[in-house]
Amino acid sequence: MSLFEVLILSSALAWASGINLYATVAFLGILGASGQVDLPANLAFVQHPAVIMIAVFLYFIEFIVDKIPTLDSVWDAVHTFIRIPAGAFLAAGLLESAGGETQALAFLLGGGLAAVSHLVKSGSRAVLNTSPEPVTNIMASVAEDIMVIGGLIMAFMSPSIFAAFLALFLLLAIWLIPKVYRGLRGLFRFMSGQSGKNSTNPGVGRADWSFGKKTDLKSGELFLRLSGKPGKDDNTPLE
Repeated sequence: MSLFEVLILSSALAWASGINLYATVAFLGILGASGQVDLPANLAFVQHPAVIMIAVFLYFIEFIVDKIPTLDSVWDAVHTFIRIPAGAFLAAGLLESAGGETQALAFLLGGGLAAVSHLVKSGSRAVLNTSPEPVTNIMASVAEDIMVIGGLIMAFMSPSIFAAFLALFLLLAIWLIPKVYRGLRGLFRFMSGQSGKNSTNPGVGRADWSFGKKTDLKSGELFLRLSGKPGKDDNTPLE
């Protein structure tokens, strides 16, 4: 592989690790075990059959958990401390022969890429969890799996196309992350406001809890309120 191809694959591993680490490790291990890629010594362990089997097993666990509302966000929160450093390690490890300074730069850039992709995934999924139905979570999870596996294959087969795809993803992240932040901020304000109301009204029962609201909110009304937009029956934006 040329230096450009190694750099692109290194970036792809970091990016994919931020979304689905176990699929990334399994993919890299299969490439190494099949002789498609000569892995450096510090990454040779991922091509061991036991490591590949464990990565595949954990991928299937994540495949299920990632489609369950709320539980997927808990999983993402825990993996904040796993995906980002692992993405940095994989990116730097693939450039072992490039020297210490290059590896250090790859570690920092890889960690940054993993952090961005993880933030896009976890933040957008947290916003989707405000929807009462599970279909959007399932569709988002399947789309993420396809994107990760397809992106890794693209990085290996056609590095130039993946480089363009990664640039588009980063532009999308720049546009999306502020919107996700505003949506989550609205969610926390909404929940804290309703919690304050409930604490001053001890007569509120279990039926009143659906983000602190009775289930008379129509489909999409909660999302509009979290976004700070007035609903049909509420012309006052959420404070």
